[in-house]
Amino acid sequence: MKADEIATPYYIVYEDKLRRNLSLINRVEREAGVNIIMAFKANALWRTFPIIREYNRDFTASSLNELRLGNEELGGEAHVYCPVYTEATISEFLSRATHLTFNSLGQWEKYGARTLAAGVSPGLRVNPQCSVIETEIYNPALPGSRFGVTADQLAGVLPAGIEGLHFHALCESSSYDLEKVLAAFEDQFGMYFSQLKWVNFGGGHLMTREGYDVDHLIGLLKDFRGRYPWLQVVMEPGSAFTWRTGDLITEVLDVVENQGVKTAVIDASFACHMPDCLEMPYKPAITESVSDAEGLPRYRLGGNSCLSGDYVGDWCFREPLKAGDRLTLEDMNHYTTVKTTMFNGIQHPAMVLCDSDGNCTYLRRFDYNDYKNRMS
Repeated sequence: MKADEIATPYYIVYEDKLRRNLSLINRVEREAGVNIIMAFKANALWRTFPIIREYNRDFTASSLNELRLGNEELGGEAHVYCPVYTEATISEFLSRATHLTFNSLGQWEKYGARTLAAGVSPGLRVNPQCSVIETEIYNPALPGSRFGVTADQLAGVLPAGIEGLHFHALCESSSYDLEKVLAAFEDQFGMYFSQLKWVNFGGGHLMTREGYDVDHLIGLLKDFRGRYPWLQVVMEPGSAFTWRTGDLITEVLDVVENQGVKTAVIDASFACHMPDCLEMPYKPAITESVSDAEGLPRYRLGGNSCLSGDYVGDWCFREPLKAGDRLTLEDMNHYTTVKTTMFNGIQHPAMVLCDSDGNCTYLRRFDYNDYKNRMS
């Protein structure tokens, strides 16, 4: 089966693009001497994991569901961070995790002894208060953040038993952003490094993006490891693993016009199937569109839901759009596939894997029972 034979809407993942990213990540691991693990919050399409397992088996999880999926489908080291653990969840977290990071000193005081008794390596999330992210909704270093312990809260004393420190202050960021945060991290928390076994630099390292300075990243990491050779360095990027590895294929259902604004209504939804486009917000690339030019037909894309704000645009096209035209919304694998909903009962896009020979296989198709069971 070829891609153009599959009914829309569907997400498609390309094996060769996925392997390209995984190979680059392996190169950074090998040359820098660090451990780069996959974040489930960005990619949980587990039927692609046989490919990922060839390169990486370690992962990070932020919920029991992610943790269980990682145990079952990847099977490597299981790093866990959750803002709050509870009496109802802590035992299962400890039975499945290899490393567990606490968000606050109160959580450590409550569950630290049980963590050590379970043989799980405990860490503490810290906040270097170094902000390099422009979009506030994605910035964990904002004033008043609920994430991590600040240096003044430690007051020069790291609780006995803590084996690692974890910071997360990046989002689709560069190695130069990491350099700034890392300097703040060392300045504020370096006094504790001699007591540690590992440090976790969190996510947001978009090393697979075109133009990312991979050599600078490798040099930065090697320099850090040279200063602290006893520390295992862990990184847990989300987007980097599946950046530009998949698209959302959709079809124009109708074209409507109101007060001179033309909207192509598609058989997918930004609210349901591409929520980051509205949250960030950002306008995804469309393969079939062209650069803005005088006289070219221009359209918004509107989702097939009843939410008034379920639209993004504009884009230009060489020819007027019409019902039946297929559009390729690019880079819709990382985060997008794990954040989708069934608002309005809108049919969920199928999941498709395209192998290196161009042959496509359904990974999952959704039906009424998926919607019904999700709602009950």
